[in-house]
Amino acid sequence: MHSPATVEDLAGLLRRFASNERTIAICGNDSKHLMAGPIEPTDECISTSALNGVLEYEHQDLTCSVEAGLLWRDLTRMLAVNHQTVPLDPPFGARATVGGVVASNSSGPRRRLYGTARDMVIGMHFATPQGKVVQTGGMVVKNVAGLDMGKLMIGSFGTLAAIAVVNFKLVPLPEIEKTFLLRFDECAGAMEARDRILKGVLQPSAIDLLNPAAAAAAAGEYAWMIAVRAGGNTAAIDRYQRELAEMGDLSSLEADRHQSLWDAVQEFTPNFLAKHPDGAVVRVSCTLKELSRIVDSVPAAVIARAGSGVVYGYFDQWPVAAGWIADAVRKGWKAVIEYAPENRKHTLELWPAPGPDLKIMADIKKLFDPGNVLNRGRLYRRL
Repeated sequence: MHSPATVEDLAGLLRRFASNERTIAICGNDSKHLMAGPIEPTDECISTSALNGVLEYEHQDLTCSVEAGLLWRDLTRMLAVNHQTVPLDPPFGARATVGGVVASNSSGPRRRLYGTARDMVIGMHFATPQGKVVQTGGMVVKNVAGLDMGKLMIGSFGTLAAIAVVNFKLVPLPEIEKTFLLRFDECAGAMEARDRILKGVLQPSAIDLLNPAAAAAAAGEYAWMIAVRAGGNTAAIDRYQRELAEMGDLSSLEADRHQSLWDAVQEFTPNFLAKHPDGAVVRVSCTLKELSRIVDSVPAAVIARAGSGVVYGYFDQWPVAAGWIADAVRKGWKAVIEYAPENRKHTLELWPAPGPDLKIMADIKKLFDPGNVLNRGRLYRRL
């Protein structure tokens, strides 16, 4: 394992290994090794964990620049001192690195209001197999004209280059935050409440749907549940209380109970995988209209980003997940097996219907990594 301490050392290692046709595995803290595809056997392994510095933090400008190996937990704590955040809410938040979060395009409940890494990353440095350090974007929120190559790195799982530095735009934490829980006897009632919330004036940062199995694990209650994360001043929170009370059986959580609920939702995937070593997690991207049908079809725990159209299904046994996703593809749903047991990922169809974009991805891979030496197979065994 090689752990370069500078960006230049990282670029030098990549150039040396690639020029000698050595295959390379790139990782951060390896917290998400069960995610996506398995890296094919490699000659060399490079970790960015030693690149863990804070290069620039302009809290008044709401920007920061950090190295890719910085733990996400440490970034969050640093920003919280000034009541700021990067609201990605990735799973494995205690062990994940900034580079790993960005490379896997990980996000959580607050993507409904703030978006994903593509909306928060304003600049980046990455090292190529040719030994070049490429800088894209900067430290100003609106400074990119034309193609921003950094956006290609987000979600690439290290198959194109090694992310070395990431610049973020920051978000102020709200004056007050509160969680509202709406309970229902069936999914249809929860979806009706979701639609009313989306049409309302108030726009919460998160609207998550939990089916009874997921609600029991995350909140200790067996019911269809809509979890609403609301922020603002006292008047805004009071209005949430009044309007949501008209939609169903309502309760609220504050302070530690509020945070504990969202920690449980954010870390649902790591906790599930720890308890179910033969389990698998399926992710489906869909329209808001399709979401109810997909959720109802999953014979397992489900958490859905109900305001943005992402469904996560938690299967205790991977064969059940494989059978479900095959049926989902026949229905035209965009689904992947996002997490699977390490010893099954070489045979499972993780991304059964990639679509025409895959050819574009393959062409970009050839452009950045013509020798095909970086993280081969990591992108769901397709690249």
